[in-house]
Amino acid sequence: MKNIIEIKNLSKKFVDGTEALSSVNLDIHDGEIIALLGPNGAGKTTLISAVCGITNMSSGSVKVAGFDVKKDYRKTRSIIGLVPQEIALQPFEKVIDVVRYTRNLFGFKNDDKYIEDILKRLLLWEKKDKRIVELSGGMKRRVIIAKALSHNPKILFLDEPTAGVDVDLRIDMWQLIKEIRAKGTTIILTTHYIEEAQEIADRISIINKGKILLTEKKTELIEKMGQKVISIELSEAINHTKYSDEFDIINDAESNQHVIHYNYLKSDKNFDRFITILKNDGHVINNIETKEKSLEEIFLDIVSK
Repeated sequence: MKNIIEIKNLSKKFVDGTEALSSVNLDIHDGEIIALLGPNGAGKTTLISAVCGITNMSSGSVKVAGFDVKKDYRKTRSIIGLVPQEIALQPFEKVIDVVRYTRNLFGFKNDDKYIEDILKRLLLWEKKDKRIVELSGGMKRRVIIAKALSHNPKILFLDEPTAGVDVDLRIDMWQLIKEIRAKGTTIILTTHYIEEAQEIADRISIINKGKILLTEKKTELIEKMGQKVISIELSEAINHTKYSDEFDIINDAESNQHVIHYNYLKSDKNFDRFITILKNDGHVINNIETKEKSLEEIFLDIVSK
């Protein structure tokens, strides 16, 4: 698959000695949605800023569509649209004027048809003559996206795009992001909402303390690291230590029932044998329930390790 962004050995150290990024390597595929997951201070925004040319790199290189972000800054910046976390808009300007002005800043002439198409896609056309101060928070966030798309970029960075918005608007924004990708735009998303990444991303990249811990297809990550917890309800309590040396089990201390939890990996060959041993030892199984480990639990496991 063709790479539209290539990040090689990227490091960023601030004057106070803080290392925000440490030898980051990441290839981003043309036309994908990739989610950057990480706790506060992990380096997500710094990484975006380096790719967009907003912050200088201490070492390493970044290429966007084959162009170096240092040597070809104007070219690479014209390919990128950026939606920052903060809502910073001119409060008394009209929506359509704000979007037109941003397009002009990139050296593009006015194109009323293109601007109209963007505003209609973002459900802003009816608000085009409204002043920013008259809009709701959700509509202001849509205006920021319209600004980022005003010059028809190949790449769109979304830094916490749904932070602080209600659930209904968040789901609406997910659909919008999918529609933007469907038109050929590559999307890099940072988010604190794990379900957001699970819903819309093709690949997941986890970053912590300035380092990329892993980058995987979402489906492969869940399959490889996902774990099932099988809850087994028995008719009477058992001495689980008799079995815990051989099997990965724990007692459910909070349950009023006689429940044990069996941690099941996809490569596990022992579960059937465990059930057989329980039955042979005279234990009656009342119920078995299975819970799959979520992407959020996988993320927390990786970051904690």
